[in-house]
Amino acid sequence: MQNQGATIIAVAELEIPDSLLIVSEFFQGNYDPHIWFDVKLWARAGHTLAKALAELSPAREQIFLRRGADYADKLMETHDYVHRKVAEISPPKRVLITSHDAFGYFGKAYGFDVYGLQGISTALEVGTADVQDLTDLVVERKIPAMFIESSVSPRGIKAVQEAVRSKGAEVRIGGTLYGDALGGEGTSAMTYLGMIRHNIDTITKALSNGERS
Repeated sequence: MQNQGATIIAVAELEIPDSLLIVSEFFQGNYDPHIWFDVKLWARAGHTLAKALAELSPAREQIFLRRGADYADKLMETHDYVHRKVAEISPPKRVLITSHDAFGYFGKAYGFDVYGLQGISTALEVGTADVQDLTDLVVERKIPAMFIESSVSPRGIKAVQEAVRSKGAEVRIGGTLYGDALGGEGTSAMTYLGMIRHNIDTITKALSNGERS
């Protein structure tokens, strides 16, 4: 696709079949766009990108294909790393509560129940009923920790935390996850692979050490 002289490559649309995409209840006719949280699925997009770049620059074809293959290996190493970290969390505690619903592909790929206070879009408003529903879930399932996101205000999650306390229970803020953005320059999450590892390390630390009786 050409746009103002630039070539745009829709890597996810070209490589990933609709059957592997999550239907969005918030935007009828569109899919949940957060496919990068399934590392194995994102590797497909990387493969497409390497091929497309090779076609755009035939003189550098072998460079792009070789680097694409090397990066694919790193992606699969990270995919396996996530699985190993998930194994440290007991199955009943594999519940991920975040500021907005960005982690559906993560939950599907790695065996988590995922709940977002907001919908897929960070522009959606959080209502009293949303806070109450999530509060009831946390109390009922004795969830030890919830997570804020770097690109979303923490107010909603903190409101749930206060509501949980009002019911005589406790839930911690387990840390900050990167949902729609990478980390800043110089941080461990400044790259895609680093971001994925930061997220799973943060999730594992909070949910495996924070179990309540």
